[in-house]
Amino acid sequence: MVVNRGIRFIDDVRENIRLEIFRKLPPEAGVTRIEFEGPEVVVYVRNVSFIIENEESLKSLAKAIKKRVVVRVDESRRLSETEARRVILSKVKHLVESDSDIVFDEVLGEVVIKTANPQAFMEGDRKLFKEIFAETGWRPKIIRKPPLKSTILESELNYIIRQSPIRLSFLRAVGERIHREVLFKDNYVRITALGGFMEVGRSAILVETAESKILLDFGLNPGSSTLKNFAPRVDAVGLKPEEIDAVVVTHAHLDHVGLVPYLFKYGYEGPVYMTQATRDLMVLLEKDLIELTRREGRSLPFEPRHVQEALLHTITLRYGEVTDITPDTRLTLYNAGHILGSAIVHLHIGNGLHNIVYTGDFKYDKTLLLDKAHNKFPRVDTLIIEGTYGNTEQPSREASAERLVEIIKSTIESGGKVLIPSLAVGRSQEVLVVIANAMKQGKLPSVPVYIDGMINEVTAIHTAYPELLSKELRDSIYSSENPFFYDSFEVVAGSTTRYEIVESKDPCIILATSGMLNGGPAVEYFRMMAPNPQNTLVFVNYQVEGTLGRKVRDGAKEVHVLVGDKIEVVKVAMKVYSIEGFSGHSDRNQVLKYLRDIETKPKRIVLNHGEPSALESLKNTILRKGKELGLGPSIEVYVPRVLDSLALTTA
Repeated sequence: MVVNRGIRFIDDVRENIRLEIFRKLPPEAGVTRIEFEGPEVVVYVRNVSFIIENEESLKSLAKAIKKRVVVRVDESRRLSETEARRVILSKVKHLVESDSDIVFDEVLGEVVIKTANPQAFMEGDRKLFKEIFAETGWRPKIIRKPPLKSTILESELNYIIRQSPIRLSFLRAVGERIHREVLFKDNYVRITALGGFMEVGRSAILVETAESKILLDFGLNPGSSTLKNFAPRVDAVGLKPEEIDAVVVTHAHLDHVGLVPYLFKYGYEGPVYMTQATRDLMVLLEKDLIELTRREGRSLPFEPRHVQEALLHTITLRYGEVTDITPDTRLTLYNAGHILGSAIVHLHIGNGLHNIVYTGDFKYDKTLLLDKAHNKFPRVDTLIIEGTYGNTEQPSREASAERLVEIIKSTIESGGKVLIPSLAVGRSQEVLVVIANAMKQGKLPSVPVYIDGMINEVTAIHTAYPELLSKELRDSIYSSENPFFYDSFEVVAGSTTRYEIVESKDPCIILATSGMLNGGPAVEYFRMMAPNPQNTLVFVNYQVEGTLGRKVRDGAKEVHVLVGDKIEVVKVAMKVYSIEGFSGHSDRNQVLKYLRDIETKPKRIVLNHGEPSALESLKNTILRKGKELGLGPSIEVYVPRVLDSLALTTA
C-alpha cells in the first residue's frame, strides 16, 4: 500500500518539476526530456548554444525548483566520437599527453579530458570549455592528471565509464526515491550509536526520521580480535541493509569506511555520498585491506566485487554543495582538515525541523597539508563531535616536526635506522614534507628514505587534488619544488628488497604502512629491526587499543608477531618514541576553540570517537566552561555508549 502511494507521489512531484522547467525554459532551448538521476534533475536539450549563453537563467531555474540541475545535449545533436575527438584534439593537443587522455562516456554525454593543466580550460570565462561543448555537443569533464602516475585513478575511471549503463540505471532509481513527496509528517529525529562511541574504531551512526534511515560512516575496528567488536552493531538494532536510504562517509580511514562494501554484500543498493578524493582513497584502501588479509590467511566479510559495487554507487560532492539525499533530508559537506577529502557532515532535516553537524575526525588547526576545519553553518541543533584527545594537549606542529628531525638525526649519527610506521593517508605525506624540508635546509643528511606500502599511490592521489591542500603545498606542487619528488625518496619495489634494506650497514629512514603495526610492510621491518638497540621506531599517529602498535608504544619488551602461519616472539630492544603532535585529530584545546568559534551555536553536543576517560573529561570541561565558550546555559552534553539511542526532537 505504501509503495503504491509512493509511486503516485513520485509522479506528482516529478510532474510539477517538469512543468516548472518547461515554464522557465523557452522553446528555443529545445528540451527533449527531463530525467531524475540521483540528487540531480537532468535536462536534455537540442540547442547547445542556449546552454552556454544562458547560464544565469539555468542557475535561477535550479533556485526556483530547489534542486541541482544539470543540462546535457540530446544524443541527436552530438558529433560522433571520431569527429568529436578530432575537434577536441585540434584545440587541446598541447594540453594532453596522448589521444588516450580523451575518453567518451556515451551514456552520460560527457567527454573526459585528462590534463596536467585543468586551469587552461577555465581561463577567459571558460572559453576553451565552452568551445568544446558548443562544437561537439559533448560536455567536457576535466580531470587533473597527477604528476605521479596513479594506477587506482586510471582503473577507477575506466571501470566507471565501462559500467555507465548500470550506473545510469542506479542513479535513476535513486532519483525516484529522492524526488518524491514526504509521506509522513511526524517530527521524529533520532540517532543511534552503532560504533565509535566510548571507543575508537568501527565508527557508525544511524540517523532516523519518520521518512529516512541514513548511516553516517560504516567502519571497522582495526584493534578487534572478535567479530562482535569488529563491526558496527547493525545486528543488535535489527537494521537491514535494504532499509537504508543513504550512506554518508566522512573520510577514507578504514575505521570510518572499511565496511561499506559489507553493506552491498548483504543487500544495500542505495547511494554512498562522499568527496571525490575520499572515493579514490576508499577504493585504494579497501583493495589493500583485502590483499593484506589474504596474505595473512585471514578473511573479510566482503569480496573485491563488493568494493566495485560500492564504487558504482558512490555519488561525489564538492565542499559546500547542498544536495537532497532523501525526501526530507539535505546534505552539505565541509572541509574537516583531517585528511585529503575529509568532510564535516551537515544534515538539514525537514522544513527546518532539525540540523545535525557531525564532525567525523577533524582538525581545527592548519597543518602542512591542509587548512583547518570549517566552522560556519547556517544552523546547528545537534553537534556530534569527536573527542579522541579530549583529555590531552598536543605539542604544536612545529615542535613535533623539530622533535622528529632531532630523533632521526640522532639515530643516523649513531649508525642506526629509523622506522616510521604511518597511516598511508595524510600522515605519511606530512612526514615526507617534513623530511624533505629538513634535508633541503641541511638539518638532516641526505640518507635514503625508503617508502613502502601504498604510500606512493596515496601521494599520487594527493597530487591529483592540489586544490584541497594548503596554499603553501599547492604552490609547491605547481612549481619545480614539489616536496614529494625529493631526490632521497625511493619507492620500495617488492618485499625481497626489505631484507637488503635492513641488513645494509648504511643508515636510512623507512616510512611504511600500517601506522598501528596491525599489518602491512611496517610489521615486517619492525620484526627485523626491533632486536637492534641502534635502531629507532617513531610512532606519528594514534595507536588504537588492542593493536600491536599500542602494545609497543606502551613499553612491551616482548611481543608476538604473525609470520606466515606461525607466531614469532620478537624482543624489542630498539628505541621507541611517540610524537602526538602530527595527529589529524583535534586535541582538547582545539575542540574547545572550535566550540567557541562555531557558528551557529549548538543546543546539544554529543561526544564520540574516544576512550571513556577522554570523553568524560571533555564533557566535564565543556560543562564547566560553557559560558566562556559562548554556549547557552541549557546546553546538553551527552557521552553515549554503543547501542544507545538519543531522541533529538519530540515526536
